[in-house]
Amino acid sequence: MTKHVGIVACSAEGAALCYRTLCSEAQALMGEHMHPEVSMHTHPLGEYMVHIRSGNWPEVAKLMLSSAERLATIGAQLAICPDNTIHQAFDLVAARSPIRWLHIAEAVAEGAITKGLKTLAITGTKYLMPAPFILTN
Repeated sequence: MTKHVGIVACSAEGAALCYRTLCSEAQALMGEHMHPEVSMHTHPLGEYMVHIRSGNWPEVAKLMLSSAERLATIGAQLAICPDNTIHQAFDLVAARSPIRWLHIAEAVAEGAITKGLKTLAITGTKYLMPAPFILTN
């Protein structure tokens, strides 16, 4: 099991929810009051938004990779990014990252398959909904 998780944050809301969920859900696997070590890095949302609004995903990827590199230097073994929108740059990041990444859409798909769910809904920002990264199977 991963002992140190790095959160690559974009929005404060997503990062806070990710941290809270990680800590509360880990107890079922690790025991009462237990969760992995968690660190977070984020560039200001405004730095991301300049590139998101222009559709410049390579620049979004640079920000994500920068966060992953910083998290790796302090011992994170796994990166999680709790932001659907910037996952559009995921493929530009994962192969170059010094640590393994969890793709949130893949994790949701695995959970749905395990539970036998056939139809899922996704909500997102105006920058996400027209994106071609929605998984179908």
